Amino acid sequence: MNHSDPRDRSSLQPEDSASQPFTHLDEDGRARMVDVTEKTPTVRSATARGVVTCTPEIVSALRDGTVPKGDVLAVARIAGIQAAKRTPELLPLAHVIGVHGAVLDAEITEGGVELRATVRTADRTGVEMEALTAVSVAALAVVDMVKGLDKSVAIDRIELVEKTGGKSGRWRRAES
Repeated sequence: MNHSDPRDRSSLQPEDSASQPFTHLDEDGRARMVDVTEKTPTVRSATARGVVTCTPEIVSALRDGTVPKGDVLAVARIAGIQAAKRTPELLPLAHVIGVHGAVLDAEITEGGVELRATVRTADRTGVEMEALTAVSVAALAVVDMVKGLDKSVAIDRIELVEKTGGKSGRWRRAES
């Protein structure tokens, strides 16, 4: 167990990132919002994905359009887009930025519902959290719509797939 002083920034960093201090901590180790005032706005995008696993009976009801609460995929799409725009209300250190584009794709598969969100902006900071939030809330919307039929539905592996723009440029997840 690490009993070091929490104000010691070196104790708050992973060993392999000692040369890159956490940007969301001040010199005393307290959480802060990063100041992006001086950054130049650039076009940025981020894509995230996730899965809601369902039983074959739920998949069948989704395909047949017989889920009692209505059009599950339409609700998930709207919920995801709305969530992308409201990310700073949910994540305390996220910046309020212009979400200039948000797409939430939802596809019924043999195992459930696959979700994929792409969010775009022309701003001073990225939209990774907006894309991840969109997928997370869309997944919750799917669960909410089908939980009356089967409470065993589960949200699996929400992850960032790709991001573009900004100082770090393009990043893409290696396929597993």
